Amino acid sequence: MLVPSLCDVESATETGGAASQRFWEEVILENVFPQFETLSSAETQHTGISNMLVKTGALSVSPQSAETKTQLLFAKVWCLIKDFEKRPSVTHLLDHPFIKGVHGKLLFLQKQLAKVLQDQKHLNPVVKTRHERMHTKRPYHVEDAEKYCLEDDLVNMEVLDEDTIIHQLQKRYVDLLIYTYVGDILIALNPFQNLSIYSPQFSRLYHGVKRASNPPHIFASADAAYQCMVTFSKDQCIVISGESGSGKTESAHLIVQHLTFLGKADNQTLREKILQVNSLVEAFGNACTAINDNSSRFGKYLEMMFTPTGAVMGARISEYLLEKSRVIKQAVGEKNFHIFYYIYAGLYHQKKLSEFRLPEEKPPRYIADETGRVMHDITSKESYRRQFEAIQHCFRIIGFTDKEVHSVYRILAGILNIGNIEFAAISSQHQTDKSEVPNAEALENAASVLCISPEELQEALTSHCVVTRGETIIRANTVDRASDVRDAMSKALYGRLFSWIVNRINTLLQPDKNICTADNGMNVGILDIFGFENFQRNSFEQLCINIANEQIQYYFNQHVFALEQMEYQNEGIDATPVKYEDNRPLLDMFLQKPLGLLALLDEESRFPQATDQTLVDKFEDNLRCKYFWRPKGVELCFGIQHYAGKVLYDASGVLEKNRDTLPADVVVILRASENQLLQQLFSIPLTKTGNLAQTRARVTAASRSLPPHFSSGRLKVDTLEVIRHPEETTNMKGQTMASYFRYSLMDLLSKMVVGQPHFVRCIKPNDDREALKFSTDKVRAQLRSTGILETVSIRQQGYSHRILFEEFVKRYYYLAFRAHQTPLASKESCIAILEKSRLDHWLLGKTKVFLKYYHVEQLNLLLREVIGRVVVLQAYAKGWLGARRYRRVREKREKGAVAIQSGCPSDQSSDPQPTITGGPSGTAQGQFSSEPGNHKVLRGSGDHKSSPQAEPSNGHAETSSTSPVTEKNWHSQAQSSSKGCDVFTEHSNKICHAAPDCPGLSPSRGAPAKSDSENGLAQKQRTPRRRCQEPKMLSSPEDTMYYNQLNGTLEYQGSKRKPRKLGQIKMLDGEDEYYKSLSPVDSIPEEDNSVHPFFFSSSSKGASFAQH
Repeated sequence: MLVPSLCDVESATETGGAASQRFWEEVILENVFPQFETLSSAETQHTGISNMLVKTGALSVSPQSAETKTQLLFAKVWCLIKDFEKRPSVTHLLDHPFIKGVHGKLLFLQKQLAKVLQDQKHLNPVVKTRHERMHTKRPYHVEDAEKYCLEDDLVNMEVLDEDTIIHQLQKRYVDLLIYTYVGDILIALNPFQNLSIYSPQFSRLYHGVKRASNPPHIFASADAAYQCMVTFSKDQCIVISGESGSGKTESAHLIVQHLTFLGKADNQTLREKILQVNSLVEAFGNACTAINDNSSRFGKYLEMMFTPTGAVMGARISEYLLEKSRVIKQAVGEKNFHIFYYIYAGLYHQKKLSEFRLPEEKPPRYIADETGRVMHDITSKESYRRQFEAIQHCFRIIGFTDKEVHSVYRILAGILNIGNIEFAAISSQHQTDKSEVPNAEALENAASVLCISPEELQEALTSHCVVTRGETIIRANTVDRASDVRDAMSKALYGRLFSWIVNRINTLLQPDKNICTADNGMNVGILDIFGFENFQRNSFEQLCINIANEQIQYYFNQHVFALEQMEYQNEGIDATPVKYEDNRPLLDMFLQKPLGLLALLDEESRFPQATDQTLVDKFEDNLRCKYFWRPKGVELCFGIQHYAGKVLYDASGVLEKNRDTLPADVVVILRASENQLLQQLFSIPLTKTGNLAQTRARVTAASRSLPPHFSSGRLKVDTLEVIRHPEETTNMKGQTMASYFRYSLMDLLSKMVVGQPHFVRCIKPNDDREALKFSTDKVRAQLRSTGILETVSIRQQGYSHRILFEEFVKRYYYLAFRAHQTPLASKESCIAILEKSRLDHWLLGKTKVFLKYYHVEQLNLLLREVIGRVVVLQAYAKGWLGARRYRRVREKREKGAVAIQSGCPSDQSSDPQPTITGGPSGTAQGQFSSEPGNHKVLRGSGDHKSSPQAEPSNGHAETSSTSPVTEKNWHSQAQSSSKGCDVFTEHSNKICHAAPDCPGLSPSRGAPAKSDSENGLAQKQRTPRRRCQEPKMLSSPEDTMYYNQLNGTLEYQGSKRKPRKLGQIKMLDGEDEYYKSLSPVDSIPEEDNSVHPFFFSSSSKGASFAQH
């Protein structure tokens, strides 16, 4: 083994050039390639390094082409030498020919290096042990160096057309790379299988790093929104769009998961609650459809609230347009909401079906299907039972009480029992359209579960009241009318229950006002709305869903295309306009008044004699545009040309669904229920979006079950206080489903436009829901409808970030100016920042800086690096100041402790401690006594005159070494000791209990000494000294002098004593030079005049503890 000496290294370094390179290459050959040990130095010089590598098998290439690869290999091997003495320095690496030739050929050399490593791996496979393997956090195996930097983003493609994009997406989808960037927009293909790329390890991987550092991921989009929120202190909005079954709901779950990880708060319970919210809401709002087993049947806008520092502090849900009609009827091949099956299976396994009056054999009508296998699936499928347990867990984690959960179950069971009520016609002499309930069992079951009277329920279903000219007339309902009232009651129960659950979640997850108010925090909104649908039969529900998707598409077009190109014109930027499909005329056809489709629907709904046929005729007469057509030969149908394609709608039942009437008799019956939750559902008014208004009651996570407590009866249920919604409905008769829908869109957009948008476009690769199956035609249709090709074009050519000069300078001036400088918000300042940051392809307008989609990320990373350096400098400075402050305090404490020890009696002596006794003449008497709490209190008593002479006792002179100490002095000493040093407090507590109200310092006359206290003090052992103090030598002259002084063997000259400050070494007079020379610590200068003497020497005129 060749080990270079220090002389060899120095000579090679001084020579430089070829000699230096040759020296290090020989070191590498000897240490890395053992087969070179058999070759002589002359042979290596003769054949050359390249030929030797080929000769020994290190490179399986021709000698002519091995030179470049040899240099490349040496440059890499140099960095692998573990011995730092043999490893070359950075200077030598920079002088290497390979390193010098890197400039301008980085991508080419990366590919060449990857190829060499791959060839060597196949030719010379080396099996590494477990400890030799390199572990990396990188989630994917990198086979090509430039693969992710180019193919991850469609904007990097040189050839931009539809076929190229589809081919690129298909190639990545086959490799299970389901995410692809289009600039700052994420495309997500539904894999239809579980992928192991969403673990906490991946969450840590996508946390505040450069986007190009990792492959595209849904976590990267969530992290981008979070970082923008924290950096810019601005609300964010993540819009997830796509057709039904494309994976929007799962993407929303993953975004919430990652945002909860990024905004880690101290409250672990709050994070768990937020993670459970989606599961609970989706159990009540999702259902199985013909194209999606977990389709969202409502619109959900989840706002996660963060503190200004980025910690999650709460959440709020807004729900829109729940498909209530699904409760009473489902299309062929579809199912009711998930919760009905979950609760039925859970109650069945818990043997509680009889408690809720649910049958065990025949399924309720609302959940029965054409196959007849519903009960078999409910009782046999383990998944239903597990989901019920999961829902119970969600209720418990979020904070619902057992009483609330039980009330929810009773209402759900009541809805199922209401569906079993059937009606029959009654024939009579005067009337033949009267209805009755032939089977009273279903009626009684429903009334029992809902805690209402069965007679009143039957009356409300089979008749209705009409008030005419002050008189109330009761009219009977026909069978069809009674069935409609029954179904309307079920829909109202479920809709209001769902709205109450959402409001209750918002109450339980509202931010703690002690931490931060909602107004001071920031939000990240996540929109998960039902996707575009086109079934074999499309009704009023699909019409509303597709209109909502039209609005989301318009929002996307405005932010990506229209606003950007408008600012080009306003700022004088010369940019090529990008053509896109604007769906604004189609939205006007739906939403404008008075001739929009929804306005015409409301108008026709007000006519009692209107039918579905008259409605379609009115559409045809008034909607004269290219987006509407009426097929020939089909009476009750009309077609709409949506952005995603043509859809044919069936108008049957549209008028009745739009009216959505609930008789007042039913509301009165439900308000009289003994179930407090049911009372509340029909006592709170509805807003213009069709949801329950938020109650005023302030409910914490573990507080009372229902916000306000209701008393049974009809008189008190209307006294509920509610928070009036800004647009709360006052006249419920004028509200229709179309009006609810219009106001819901307005409310949703008002929330979305506040934040900076981030888009996730979900793509459904096939209609069969099969993994790894890519339907080119299916994907092509979605790419066309969503405008992906135009999006790629505008991201290539355009500038997605437009920032005002003032805001840009304020945000990034650290990158080019000093911290104390205040640069002007001008073009020059912006140019200085951009040039200092070394960005390219930016433009300056009249008032704004135009940046590419990747520029903001680069600037933020540079800014974070600069601020990080400042923080490190501050940390070092603060650490140095703290260390210096600590040393000063420690020295002060040590000196204070020594001062106390040098001026106070010591407990280490085995002799009894001295007591000051007084004779009959009233001389001072005092003693050290033990008080509770292990505090030694100096107790003294004496009169105004005390004898300066001490009386001998046991051959030793007992001397009073204290002078008058007032109660005020002791109090100030106690305060200064608590602030000054802990050591002083520790010792002073063992010596005396210095408190303002301590009775031990109050003078008393003629008080005799207490023998028990004296004996206790004599038995007390001295506490060990602190480690920071030098130990006292027991045999030193200082100790001898010290103990002799305490025992009275040394006579003091009291007339020359001077008082000293607290913590100060006592100053001795001239006759005590010997004792003074033995003092180990110098005196501390006086710092505070408010500090009073701790111990005083007795004066020549006499001393006492207090003078009065």
